[in-house]
Amino acid sequence: MKPTKMRNQLIHHPTFNTKSKQLGSQLSEELRKKYGKRSVRVIEGDAVKIVRGEFKGVDGKVSKVSTQKSSVAIEGVKKEKTKGDKFDVYIHASNLLVTSLNTEDKLRISKLEGKKPNEQTKNNLEKTIKKENTLKEKKVTKTQKKENEK
Repeated sequence: MKPTKMRNQLIHHPTFNTKSKQLGSQLSEELRKKYGKRSVRVIEGDAVKIVRGEFKGVDGKVSKVSTQKSSVAIEGVKKEKTKGDKFDVYIHASNLLVTSLNTEDKLRISKLEGKKPNEQTKNNLEKTIKKENTLKEKKVTKTQKKENEK
């Protein structure tokens, strides 16, 4: 298959997984230094700043994410119809700058930090086992001291 045909297929008829990956947005300088990554997938609850377009400079939280449109609705960014009704404006994810992350999803944060979630659980288990062992050793030494005193 020609490269142009493959590229067009990804753009015009992408799978859901590919569309989801296209919702990436750049991170702010602080977050770049903290996590060592340039971009991240935008999810609901992230605080973002609009970098390009009509609403340039506006800060807000992500209220909706549309994978079909590859864009994001932000709280406080609305347009008004001629009849007076207001509706959400969807902004493409590439025109956003993520200023703070939604940290509810621990898996997402562990991926950003470069840690594997399975290894984290193993490390936690090892730590608890070490603590238990040290507690047992302390108990054993206390009982030995009591026996020696008798």
